[in-house]
Amino acid sequence: MSNHIHLIWQIQDGFERDAVQRNFLKYVSQTIKRDLKKYHPKVLERFYVGAKDRAYQFWERNPLSIDLWTKEVFIQKMEYIHNNSVAAGLCVYAKDYKYSSAKYYESGVDEFGFLTHWMA
Repeated sequence: MSNHIHLIWQIQDGFERDAVQRNFLKYVSQTIKRDLKKYHPKVLERFYVGAKDRAYQFWERNPLSIDLWTKEVFIQKMEYIHNNSVAAGLCVYAKDYKYSSAKYYESGVDEFGFLTHWMA
């Protein structure tokens, strides 16, 4: 999506959801900041907030996290995520959206190199 991201992830034993989410968001925002600083400094200026705990902000303050406790809820959320790009008009078929796992679920081809099937 052009302005947000949907992820389904499984927290491994020994880790806490809040810590994993915080570290993921921090890592990605630092990577975005580094890239923008190097290649697109004018775009980086759009994210300047000048807060006392951060100069730039890339994420909403309270990201939505939903626990997926049942197979039915998992399937519902996965289908929503896969069809989000279609609803946004970014593609005709979910499998054709470059940043979606829909192709993996349809063909088994993992172009990202890290996907696993939710039933595995």
